[in-house]
Amino acid sequence: MATTSRVGMWRSYFESSVLLQQALDDRFRAASDLTLAEYNLLLLLGEAPDGRLRMGDLAHAMVFSSSRLSYQIGVLERRGLVCRERDARDARVIHACLTDAGREAFDNSSRSHLMAVRELFLDDLSADEVATLDAVFTRLKSRLREATPE
Repeated sequence: MATTSRVGMWRSYFESSVLLQQALDDRFRAASDLTLAEYNLLLLLGEAPDGRLRMGDLAHAMVFSSSRLSYQIGVLERRGLVCRERDARDARVIHACLTDAGREAFDNSSRSHLMAVRELFLDDLSADEVATLDAVFTRLKSRLREATPE
């Protein structure tokens, strides 16, 4: 691929990814009173055993710094959607835990999230394009995760 087409592809990717994130966030706030990041935090906690994850593991999964995660968890904690609990075996470890209200907020917002993702992204892609993007981004994510210390 020529350098100019690589630069053009990068610019298109960068701008479209920012526009997509903003459009999803705007739609999500309007439909559910959650930001996209808050939804993703609730999703990860909902998928975790017992609805709880170590704060460090959650920060890694969200690609957040510890301070950014702590702030975001504090916001959700004040709204009653999550809580923090010390580990019973190691008091230095803190878990973020999904509350019943958090699970309900997630469940109530899941449909609008899926509809927005479909409308703004997936519906415009062919099956081949989905497969190609999945392969590209799975490989990229793996490579970048390997290069990033925990």
